[in-house]
Amino acid sequence: MSTQQLYLNGKSTRLREWLRIISLAGSAQILVQASSFIGGIFILRMLSTHEYALYTIANAVLGTMAVLNDGGVTTGAMSEGAKAWQDKGRMGSVLNTALLLRRKFAIASLIIVIPVLFYMLRSHDASWTLSCLITLSLIPAFFAAISGSLLEIVPKLSQEIAPLQKLQVQNNIGRLVLLCIGLFAMPWAFIAILASGIPQIWMNMKLRFLASGYADLSAKADKQIKASILKIVYRVMPASIYYCLSGQITIWLSSVYGSTSTVAQLGALGRIAMLFNLFMVLFGALIMPRFARLPVNKHLLLRRFSQVMMLLFALCVVIMVSAWMFSAQILWVLGPQYAGLNSEVVLSVLASCIGMVAGSAFTLYSNRGWTINPALLIAISLCTIGLGVLLIDISTIRGMISLQLFIVSSEALMHSGYCILRIKKISG
Repeated sequence: MSTQQLYLNGKSTRLREWLRIISLAGSAQILVQASSFIGGIFILRMLSTHEYALYTIANAVLGTMAVLNDGGVTTGAMSEGAKAWQDKGRMGSVLNTALLLRRKFAIASLIIVIPVLFYMLRSHDASWTLSCLITLSLIPAFFAAISGSLLEIVPKLSQEIAPLQKLQVQNNIGRLVLLCIGLFAMPWAFIAILASGIPQIWMNMKLRFLASGYADLSAKADKQIKASILKIVYRVMPASIYYCLSGQITIWLSSVYGSTSTVAQLGALGRIAMLFNLFMVLFGALIMPRFARLPVNKHLLLRRFSQVMMLLFALCVVIMVSAWMFSAQILWVLGPQYAGLNSEVVLSVLASCIGMVAGSAFTLYSNRGWTINPALLIAISLCTIGLGVLLIDISTIRGMISLQLFIVSSEALMHSGYCILRIKKISG
């Protein structure tokens, strides 16, 4: 057999393997994201505008708590795990070290964020009782998130896609069932939040069992691994603190300067962004771990990064055309109280597309242990937000989405440019 035939056969084998993995992961993720989307629309339809605004605020705060609690631990664990994914003992040490760090950060993030949540809920006419119930309902989801994202690192690095996807399907179906039962009986925001956290606790127990096949869960935390993870945490933490604020900047600003209906409209349009989760989960499960494992080869890394960006660009074009053509149908799904937001729908989808590109670029380079200087990152980002607030009228829903679009566009340029610069700095 000639060298050319061997090369073509090798490429054909890799193509078949990628198609097999994508079809396997994709079919499961369609079920996962479909159930998540249906659950999100069900919440939107069942809750009053006021309750949905409170639900939106609570979800934004939960995202902030998760980012503060992580502070780069997951990134550090993925970076360390990519070096030791074939060593069961070492992988167990990486996982347990990361879990230990996460638990220590949990209390600090709760102390910081809970008073802010109370203030925001009370400023939108939530009673003291309702504010307490919403806060308490966040705790199961928060503590489940502490270990869930870390436990998923092991099957992702080992490319155990099928069992992980099966658990995610079961988790989301369980969430949907709980939502249907709970909201039909009591259509309140804290019930919707509670229904999201309980299935994740069950999933974490199953993830531990799955991870035990590839990591020694009895392995002790390692000081050297802790130091390596903390080294990344110290570089990532300032940016994480910034992102936990800027990532929800429109929700934060509308909570302070906007009306309750504006908060609800932002939350409703944000439901459309849930459809992007399908692509981001597939990206996180299939592309990101493989990019993290690539050898330190400038030409190979640059070629793979360019291929990923071109794929994302093509995907964004398809999504934008679809959103423009079917904006009326999208609004019908959201409900009659959100009718008339046709141009806002298209803008929101565009912002989500660009945000997906920015997040993908950030994920690719950060999971190789690369980080932008936090001072530079925060300075550029704050200047972008400040300029956006000065130039854009944020008193309307359209203005809020335009601000979000302005911010994510700068982030996409910054993260993509940084990743290219880091790759080009590699010698050889």
